[in-house]
Amino acid sequence: MRSPRRRHLRRQEDGAALAEFAIAAVVFSTAVFGVMEIGLALYSYHFISEAAWEGSRYARVRGYTCASNGVSCTANAAEIQAYVLGLALPGIDPAQLTVTPTFAGYPAGTDCTPSASCNNPGNLVTVTVSYSFPLTIPFVAPNTFTMTSAASAVISQ
Repeated sequence: MRSPRRRHLRRQEDGAALAEFAIAAVVFSTAVFGVMEIGLALYSYHFISEAAWEGSRYARVRGYTCASNGVSCTANAAEIQAYVLGLALPGIDPAQLTVTPTFAGYPAGTDCTPSASCNNPGNLVTVTVSYSFPLTIPFVAPNTFTMTSAASAVISQ
């Protein structure tokens, strides 16, 4: 036979397990989705870095003297931007990408001849890619982080 005192203590704990589960489920789901979002952010940064490298490679082989079968194939800033935005990187929204190619004399301080746009063989091209990553974790205020990666290359032709 149970004592009346034990029954009284048991009635005070009714529903406690449900409340504890609700709190633990919120914390656990926030942690799980947070880890998934951080993984997605690292995945996105990998592709942003790849896009910068691809853009610098594209510009490196399409300098001032580039010609294919007698047709000029030189790349300017607008063509480099269009190339990088057209890469169709998986999971990346092209509307959130910003591509900024810059040309400079190499080594630093040298003149850019024969072209004023500095896309001559031996000069430096730097492609900077920025991406606004939307970070959304349940029960946490949404945020946007800007990821930036740059790649440089010496123009070869």
